[in-house]
Amino acid sequence: MAKQNLKQRRAIIAGLGAMAAGTLAARPSEAQGASSESFTPTLHAQDEWMSGMKGQHRIVLDVTSPTGVPDAIRFANNLLAGHKNGWGVEESDVAVLVCFRHGATPFGYTDAIWSKYGKTIDPKATPPPAANPYNSGEQTQLAALAKRGVQFMVCGTASRGLAGRIAGSGGDVEAVLKEMGANLIPSARIVPAGVVAVVHAQERRFSLISVV
Repeated sequence: MAKQNLKQRRAIIAGLGAMAAGTLAARPSEAQGASSESFTPTLHAQDEWMSGMKGQHRIVLDVTSPTGVPDAIRFANNLLAGHKNGWGVEESDVAVLVCFRHGATPFGYTDAIWSKYGKTIDPKATPPPAANPYNSGEQTQLAALAKRGVQFMVCGTASRGLAGRIAGSGGDVEAVLKEMGANLIPSARIVPAGVVAVVHAQERRFSLISVV
């Protein structure tokens, strides 16, 4: 009787082992089936200009605050110079795209907007700013980066909010927006929403650098 019980226990253990092996063998195929369902983003025609940017490397800098703007300028400069000096890649072969959105949006506009609406752009400044601080003076300017091939996106949603504050109650927001659109820094364009444009840039194979 003892020998029979021992044989039964061995049979049960062997059966459990076979079940476990079968389960483990099935898992890789299940994972393979899940990974075979690849994601393909929808590419929108209005973003086609992004794909038109020439370069062996593509980078988008997402700038969301005024304090992030000087870092964005340094990073853009370092991306161009670093590729050239360290990897022998010409600046013309590095596509750098900078998005000014949220609190950084006003820096996408020229001195004409800052001098006229500086008090609204920065209410805490005394005296109110009369020029875009990163597109004038002796420091590296946004316009200088544009000459080296850097392109800029300016958030349309945040721009509309700024235009609303400028226009005030009962003012003509559309007229202000039109004025702002005519005074963008070089190589800049307004996009409907900066946060969405940054996502779409990544879907077009731009690497993301977040600058806050």
